[in-house]
Amino acid sequence: MNPAVEPARDLSRYIGEQTSWHDPLEPFFFKPEFVQQLRELEAGPLAYPERLLAVIAKGDEVLDWHEMSTRYAAARQKLLEGGDHALSDFDDHLEDVLAFLNLT
Repeated sequence: MNPAVEPARDLSRYIGEQTSWHDPLEPFFFKPEFVQQLRELEAGPLAYPERLLAVIAKGDEVLDWHEMSTRYAAARQKLLEGGDHALSDFDDHLEDVLAFLNLT
């Protein structure tokens, strides 16, 4: 669901004092070691892309949909026109996700 392709790269610019997205009055400190931990978690090439479904919104205001679709080119993709990072219209796609998971 709008997968982050390079979280260490993308989040490295936020090192320092930040505020919570859900509560701007709640500060926190994003440490440089968090970026290093993200680097250590990098998955590398996709081992079994046929086992994946990428739901990607072209309207994602946080992540680049081109980068997501390239990373998951060998996987099944549901590329959404518009949308947003939160996939606010997720209910519209739930049936496809459940079918992919063989839960319908």
